[in-house]
Amino acid sequence: MMKITNYTLYQVPPRWLFLKIETSEGITGWGEPVIEGKAATVKTAVEELMTYLVGKDPMNIEDHWNVLYRSGFYRGGPILMSAIAGIDQALWDIKGKYFNAPVHQLMGGKARDTIKVYSWIGGDRPADVANAARTAVAAGFRAIKMNASEELQYIDSYEKVDAVLQRVAMVREAGGSALGIGVDFHGRVHKPMAKVLAKELEPFHPMFIEEPVLPENNEALRDIAQHTSIPIATGERMFSRWQFKNLLKDGYADIIQPDLSHAGGITECKKIISMAEAFDVAAAPHCPLGPIALAACLQVDATCHNVFIQEQSLGIHYNTGSDLLDYLTDKTVFKYDNGFVKIPSGAGLGIEINEEQVRKMAAIGHDWRNPQWRHEDGSVAEW
Repeated sequence: MMKITNYTLYQVPPRWLFLKIETSEGITGWGEPVIEGKAATVKTAVEELMTYLVGKDPMNIEDHWNVLYRSGFYRGGPILMSAIAGIDQALWDIKGKYFNAPVHQLMGGKARDTIKVYSWIGGDRPADVANAARTAVAAGFRAIKMNASEELQYIDSYEKVDAVLQRVAMVREAGGSALGIGVDFHGRVHKPMAKVLAKELEPFHPMFIEEPVLPENNEALRDIAQHTSIPIATGERMFSRWQFKNLLKDGYADIIQPDLSHAGGITECKKIISMAEAFDVAAAPHCPLGPIALAACLQVDATCHNVFIQEQSLGIHYNTGSDLLDYLTDKTVFKYDNGFVKIPSGAGLGIEINEEQVRKMAAIGHDWRNPQWRHEDGSVAEW
């Protein structure tokens, strides 16, 4: 029987955490357990959870997932679910390599050969979005995502609303009518202004508006949905099928965005996305992270009929110094062609990690933190 023998965690720039799990058969698996800005905290959670797994058979993924989740009297949340997510990804990588098959083959096979991807433009405080949109379109992307606004008070001026509309108008003009535009409210908009923005953005035909309110205020989606026909997306800060259950039952979200490095990994996100299919809800997994997280997303995307687009972080404003492809031996695995990427067909997650580069950059490490914003009156603003 194959056993888990050891593991190593690598905190690597720009803001990621990689996990390598080793086995008695010489097969290694990679995962990406991280919360942006809390990498060291997740690292400690992984270390706690791995005390159970060392010596166990890595093949029993469902049982391991349930033990890691259910054996904690206090369960769920971003840290614990992200730790489980990275472990789960690595176990699936091991299982795929053992059977010499991509993960999607072990989950029923592909429902698609490729998936559309979108590119981030404009940064945290959206700027120069028109040129960025033109660059993305020239690179072959058919969809982009941008932050809608800077910080907004509960009730704010229409000057700021007009600035949002102007930016989106510039992107629409630069990208043309076929360009998909995701407008991310980033939870930095409160319900009163979210209703205003959702209605005012309609003439520009966005692909979706994302996190129009914080997930703890999801009940407000009802009022927002009644003010707009734009599809509403949310879910990057929701961490289990039990959280998504009420969102889907309420019926005001059109697109869910679970993060495969935050919401319990491949095992849990496959269940969340399939559950959404029963409610006729689309999925666009959240992934502004590294290559392991993206590979895990693509394996699940391949098997889920209701996934229509995939986020990816190549060139995103956070990736300064190191980027998505820097840690891969074969960088062509994520080759974007006409706005699409092929589902990786290699064993496991379908990628080969450049471990020498990982060790080199882990020696540098990172201490990435979220920006901290304040309103004009000195009160803390949502980032």
